[in-house]
Amino acid sequence: MALLDFAQTLYDSEFGTGLRESVLVFPIIEGLHLIGLAFSVGLIFFVDFRLLGWFLPKVPVHSILQPLRPWLFGGFALTLVTGVVLFIATAVKVIVLPVFFYKLGFIALAGVNAAWFEYRWGRRIGDWSEHTILPSGVRRAGWASLALWSLAVVTGRLIPYLSYQ
Repeated sequence: MALLDFAQTLYDSEFGTGLRESVLVFPIIEGLHLIGLAFSVGLIFFVDFRLLGWFLPKVPVHSILQPLRPWLFGGFALTLVTGVVLFIATAVKVIVLPVFFYKLGFIALAGVNAAWFEYRWGRRIGDWSEHTILPSGVRRAGWASLALWSLAVVTGRLIPYLSYQ
């Protein structure tokens, strides 16, 4: 119940009410959220496709990953900030939806997968990144990333549809 009370406090706050009732601000925040997703998840898919050998297989992974990292992190930061703001505006509606917690779980698991990839493989990227067929652990991380981020996006897109039932 404390979580629902917290959500109600956020929802009833001046900020939450103002955002929710704004004709322009809410759609702008939502648009920025989608732009952040395009940069973060969209670019992650390119990296994952390379890890699986489906995209630019002759180009070393580090040649793709290194220039994209600032854009990936910038997109993720934008998505995170706008996601928190959108949550404040809709907290009472989304906190009761199981799909919202699935989304958060998929994001957390995708983060664990990314951290594992960085810890296990990212430190030694020069040792394997130029191979056409990458180590199986790298490919598994790519598959996991594709699956988890896809599930996060799908569950996120379900939220507005399920919250107005």
